[in-house]
Amino acid sequence: MAQIAKMEVQTEIKSSADKFYDIFRNKMHLMPKICPQQFMDGKAVQGDWKSVGSVREWCYAAAGNTETVKENIEAIDDKSKTMTFNMLDGDVKKYYNTFKPILNVTASGQGSLVKWTVEYQKKDESVPAPTKYEDFLVGWSKNLDAYLLNA
Repeated sequence: MAQIAKMEVQTEIKSSADKFYDIFRNKMHLMPKICPQQFMDGKAVQGDWKSVGSVREWCYAAAGNTETVKENIEAIDDKSKTMTFNMLDGDVKKYYNTFKPILNVTASGQGSLVKWTVEYQKKDESVPAPTKYEDFLVGWSKNLDAYLLNA
């Protein structure tokens, strides 16, 4: 069986860490309006949009493909501005037994540093590392930053 692996990607943004994190913490339901380039639809299917255990379904675009995913909020640490998500079902689960994106936002100079760590386990060794999601996560972060700067 494949082992748990990690992929990390980070990007600098101009928005404050507090504003950026607040979108993920309290306003994820707005993501299809804020970042229509990445998100076509989203809905809460269990719980609310912002509590640990809440389950949400998304239709999104990654690497030129439209995909769907059902995910839940696994952990929240407001002090460190860190959230852990767990992918429960959808396209990503066809290839990975485990897929957990972890968002961490920290103040950095005039802006912030957004770090995504993805813990994943391939279904088998023929499955590639999920590098296509690096561009998705960086693009999402940059588009959200642009929205906040123009809000």
